[in-house]
Amino acid sequence: MAQIPDAYKDLFDRPILIALATVQPDGQPQVTPVWGDYADGHIRINTAAGRQKERNLRERPQATVLVVDPDNGQRYIEVRGKVVQAIEDDPSLINKLAHDYLGTDYPWFREGETRVTFLIEPEKVVAQG
Repeated sequence: MAQIPDAYKDLFDRPILIALATVQPDGQPQVTPVWGDYADGHIRINTAAGRQKERNLRERPQATVLVVDPDNGQRYIEVRGKVVQAIEDDPSLINKLAHDYLGTDYPWFREGETRVTFLIEPEKVVAQG
């Protein structure tokens, strides 16, 4: 498992949109801006079940995330990794992320929606700037 350098952990602590790249069934990359953080050695991403990124991560459990420092576009971190766990129906992460990004609990829950948290274990880290 690769480590996130301490000098770049702030990019996961700040409310910066993360570019999440997953792999489509035809091999084409799919990139989505998402909320996320880094805790206990894993990048944590939350989404609703049934969305393309959720299906991609379950069927092809590899992902790349890119976080660019909005204060310095030459400073960024790219992390390639694998999904090691999917946690369903635990709203704690999406509410934590909503507080980080919006300052409130997640306001867009839909009736019958299942939220899924993916834990991504870093395998390769490229940090610049």
